[in-house]
Order: sequence, then structure tokens, then C-alpha cells
Amino acid sequence: MGSFKNKIKRLVKRKQQSPRENTKAAPGKNQEPEAYRKRIMDHRKRILIRTGIVAVVIVAVVLIAKTVVERWHYKDYKVVSSSVQEDTMSTSYVQLDNYLLKYTGDGASLLGSSGKSLWTQAYEMNNPTADACGTTSVIYDEKGTNMVIFGRGGKMGEVSTEMPILKAKVASQGVVAAILEDGENTWINFYSTSGAQIATGMTRVDSPGYPVDLAVSPDGLLIMVTYLYVEDNKTTSYVAFYNFGNTGQGQMDNMVSGYTYEGTLVPQVAYMREGKSVAFCDDGFVLYTGKQIPKVDCEVKVEKEIISTFYNADYVGMVFRSDDAEKQYTLVLYNANGKQVFEENFNIEYTSIKISDDQILMNNDTQLCVFSLKGHEKFNGNLDEGSIKDVFKIDANRYQVIVDSGIKTIKLS
Repeated sequence: MGSFKNKIKRLVKRKQQSPRENTKAAPGKNQEPEAYRKRIMDHRKRILIRTGIVAVVIVAVVLIAKTVVERWHYKDYKVVSSSVQEDTMSTSYVQLDNYLLKYTGDGASLLGSSGKSLWTQAYEMNNPTADACGTTSVIYDEKGTNMVIFGRGGKMGEVSTEMPILKAKVASQGVVAAILEDGENTWINFYSTSGAQIATGMTRVDSPGYPVDLAVSPDGLLIMVTYLYVEDNKTTSYVAFYNFGNTGQGQMDNMVSGYTYEGTLVPQVAYMREGKSVAFCDDGFVLYTGKQIPKVDCEVKVEKEIISTFYNADYVGMVFRSDDAEKQYTLVLYNANGKQVFEENFNIEYTSIKISDDQILMNNDTQLCVFSLKGHEKFNGNLDEGSIKDVFKIDANRYQVIVDSGIKTIKLS
């Protein structure tokens, strides 16, 4: 009997102990909360670490690939397509994005990447000259009285002037500013795309000087003009800004700012992008900032003789004679804030240098040299396709080369 009672007690005791024993043995939702949370946190940390490692590897691969592409030097090229041009001596080209606008005294045509004409517009000019801003261009008859404005879709408008045109510049939406000749005087006129005269102003040699160059802001609201005059037997330049928006309405002749440079020649001015412009001097350049009232941002002075200047929306470039016997030229590129990006010596007797798309292109009759905007030489070699007149970058490592026989589209390899 006693033995039976003891068995009953042992069974009851086992029943009472079994939940605790099961809790210790079974993992999962019956586990202690703190231990379970720790396991979850450890699992999440492992996932984050693995994700971070994968992300770092991907970024590293992208950066390495970008660096390799940036520093890649092409050694050869192949002709992708070509088109024949009968009269290349009287034909000129200007770039509109990835298109070329071909123009002569008889008319203009827009060419696609293959060199085929997308449209043609006839006109008559004796000495056609062009300026472009984005996808808009003006072709004007230098010393004549006719200007035609083009976009990628064709003719946008036409302007007839009463006096001979010395120089004209266009804004992205089609307004045009021009320097006109009137005997001993000159005029700065502003025209809409329809040909209507927006504003006019006469300049004299003594006040404010002879207009040497002009530029129009991309939005067409400001005109920048550089004047040259002699005072006390000293050559002096004056750079003036005219605002034809609301800000300039209350100012005399719409002039909102002007800067005098004594003993300095300022032969070229240009708008880079909205609110940023540059004046090239014989001893450096000046950058201006301001969408309404431009002010001097910075001045860059150089001691060496300037051989060439070039620019685009974000960069200013200059070429000097170098001290290197093997590479006789020095190329220096600055950003829109006047900070030097790179300086490289090179040795090519170039006849043309410019920024096309995102590269610096220089060429002579037989040779092409290409630099990236970080100073890496991408290509330097002869093109055996005829006498080179001009080169334009159209896509990645593809270029349209204007030669004496027509247009060659080449791909570097």
C-alpha cells in the first residue's frame, strides 16, 4: 500500500515538473523573451553586414570601371559611315546637340549621326557665319543684312537689318543680339525670333568705346558687350551688362553693371550657363555671376602669353607655350568657379581646339588629339581620311570628322 502511494506521489511530482522541463527543452515562442530577441538582433546584424559588403563591392567595381574608362587610351579608329560632299571649301558646320548644322551661302541642312540630311532650308548669303546656343543657331551674312534662326526642327525665324552685320549671337529660345556697322558709329541691336527689333543702342568710339564682342545669356534676357577705347594713350576695355527683363527697365539703356579694365584688352566674352559668364583678357580671364545683375566672381591672372582660349557651360580652357622641349604647349582647364582642374603638356600643332560634349578636341589637317575633362589623353594619332576641316564628338567614342571629301563618322578602338 505504501509503495502504491509513493508511486502516485512520484507521478504527480513529474506532472508538476514537466512544463518547466519542456520550456527549457523547446526553442521558439516558448523560449525566454530576452534570448529570443538577441537571436533576432544577431540575425539582422549578419544580414546588414552582408548587404553592406555587397554594396561596397558594387560601388568599388563601378568606380574601378569608371576609372578604367576615364583613363583608357585608344590607339586606333575605324570608319563607321561616310558621306560625300562635293563643295567642301564653301561649306561650314556648327553643332546642335548631337546633330550638325551644315551651312553654305545657298542654305542650311541638319545632319543626323549618319551624315544624312534631315531637312534643308534655302537662303542667299555672301559670307555666312554661325553662332549656336544649345539646340538653336543663327546664321548671318557677315557684312550683309540678313540673319536666319534655326532649331532642330528647321527654320524658326528671319531678321533683316538696316545696316551691315559685324557679329551676331543667339540665345537658346531664338532671340538674337547683333553689332551693326554705321560708318564711324556702331549699333547694338536686339531682335526677337520673328524679326522685330526689341532694343537698339548707338555706340561711339569715345563712349563707351568700340564694341569688340558680345554674348547673350541662354534665357535671352541679358546681353554682355566688351568695348575697347583709348584713354591717356592707354588701351582700356569696358565690359557692360544689359538686362532686358524687369530688373533693367529702370536703368539707363538697360545697363545693370559695368567693369573697366585699364591697360587690358578684352577681345572675347561668352555666356557659359545661366547666371555665369566669362571675359577673356590678354592676361587671363574674369568670371561673373548673377542672373539679373552680374558681378565679378573671380579673376584669374596668368603670366604666360595666351595662345588659345575655349569654353563650354562648365569649363574655361587656355593654351600657353610650355617650358618642355619635347611638348611645346601647356593645356590648362578651369571650372566655372575659376579653380584649376588640370594642367597637361602636349605636342600637336593644332589649328582648332574646343570642348565638344565632354571632351577637349584639337586637330590639324591630319592629326586628332582627344583629352578628357580630367586631363587624360584619350587618343592622339593621324586620320588617313583626307584633310581634316573640323571634328565633333557625337556619342561615347564616336566622332564626325569633316574632311575635304565629305563627312566620316569614326569610332575609336
